[in-house]
Amino acid sequence: MTDLFDQTLINGMTLRNRFVRSATWEGMCDADGRPTEKLTDCYRALAAGGVGLIISGYTFVRPEGRQLRGKMGLHTDDFGPAMKTLTTAVHEEGGKICVQLVHAGGQTNSAHAGQQPLAPSAVQVDQFPEVPLEMSGDDIAAVIAAFAQAAGRAKAYGFDAVQLHGAHGYLINQFLSPLTNRRTDEYGGGIENRCRFLMEVYRAAREAVGSDYPLIIKLNGNDFLEGGLSTEDAQYAAAFLDREGIDAIEVSGGTPASGVNAPVRTKIKEPHQEAYNLDLAKKIRGAVQCPVMVVGGFRSYEITEKIIQSEGIEYISMSRPFIREPDLVNRWQEGNTSRARCISCNGCFKPGLREGGIYCVVEAKEKMKEKE
Repeated sequence: MTDLFDQTLINGMTLRNRFVRSATWEGMCDADGRPTEKLTDCYRALAAGGVGLIISGYTFVRPEGRQLRGKMGLHTDDFGPAMKTLTTAVHEEGGKICVQLVHAGGQTNSAHAGQQPLAPSAVQVDQFPEVPLEMSGDDIAAVIAAFAQAAGRAKAYGFDAVQLHGAHGYLINQFLSPLTNRRTDEYGGGIENRCRFLMEVYRAAREAVGSDYPLIIKLNGNDFLEGGLSTEDAQYAAAFLDREGIDAIEVSGGTPASGVNAPVRTKIKEPHQEAYNLDLAKKIRGAVQCPVMVVGGFRSYEITEKIIQSEGIEYISMSRPFIREPDLVNRWQEGNTSRARCISCNGCFKPGLREGGIYCVVEAKEKMKEKE
């Protein structure tokens, strides 16, 4: 029987269990995107805590694709030593680390991008802070090249895998979505054309890292937006990637404009509120042969175990529980399978903006009271 703590293999990368730390913006990089000692310590703790695969916070491939302060960048060779320090720390604790590559597209603003944001089309939609500039053919080619160059750097710096961010309303997702992609050229129209940018990014990154290196993607199973990416189109994109050799697909859903169906949901207090992207993951699972990961509100050991054993999903991805308990996997494996202590309040992200790094504010308050 499939078990949460099985050792598995993804294109030569051996993972000690089926738990994935899903990409999480930490706010722990310098203003230029260089990782800091605080970020290295964060990843070291996750690896020591038993996480099978750590996926980094979303990492921009070009400066105009940056969204938030403290975000990591892989757009330059200058960060090589800091990146190697980071990956070495994870490996010293027996873990594996994957870098997530992203371009925010129209979902950033001029202040963070340093220019008018780029997007597939110059449209005003709720998920865009301002009207972006429609990308030219040269813009598209430059961004594709930047993804490939960043993937090559990641491999050289010791990352064990690369994940393309094709979800949550960022640039790849913007090309897939008919809501944000109104183009009339070869990159717009039907789903085959709307997949073109994604597939060109994938092929360029694959060429940069080779066939024997894990290249995976985070993909929305549905945007939960009227006129956005549908599940049927997501299945088409997943199957296209699968045929061309993608090594795993992490399934998520929603964008910041998706209301109650946004990617990060609050008040997950009962088991029935967990695994909110499972149905999407099962539909993607039915369209592909590669391993599937699912993210979305996991808090209970019993829920994660059931999904691995009976739903045909290979990996469980979590984020916020690891902010409060980086050693959650070890705790569960040692037999203490009580619910994760995360209360899904999203308070952890505010210190990333104000104090140079996310942390669980609820736990911090509890510790202060203990000292009083």
